[in-house]
Amino acid sequence: MREPPAITEEHVTTASRPSDLRITDLRVAKVAGAPFRSSIIRIDTNQGLTDYGEVRDQASATYALMLKSRLVGENPCNVDKIFRKIKQFGFHGRQGGGVSGVEMALMISPARRTECPRTR
Repeated sequence: MREPPAITEEHVTTASRPSDLRITDLRVAKVAGAPFRSSIIRIDTNQGLTDYGEVRDQASATYALMLKSRLVGENPCNVDKIFRKIKQFGFHGRQGGGVSGVEMALMISPARRTECPRTR
């Protein structure tokens, strides 16, 4: 009788391991040629997922970029944890645009299509 083959992960995609998912970068691009001023946030992860959000109310992209040091290394599935960490930087004025853009990117991100629960 033959032994069953060893089970390996060499042909299995590991991009769907939400517990290992980490934010690696945050970048901002300014929209040109539109009748309004706007900036788009791009959040990259270690598993190749990219999330997008918009800096609201025509706020400066600087408000989003100052959050980068607080986001890198975090799991984007933990939206509540991340929001509690960055909400102190969002106010009623234009400075809230960066926090809103990050939250938007995390809530509608492709990471939600994996096994990540929507809330924790």
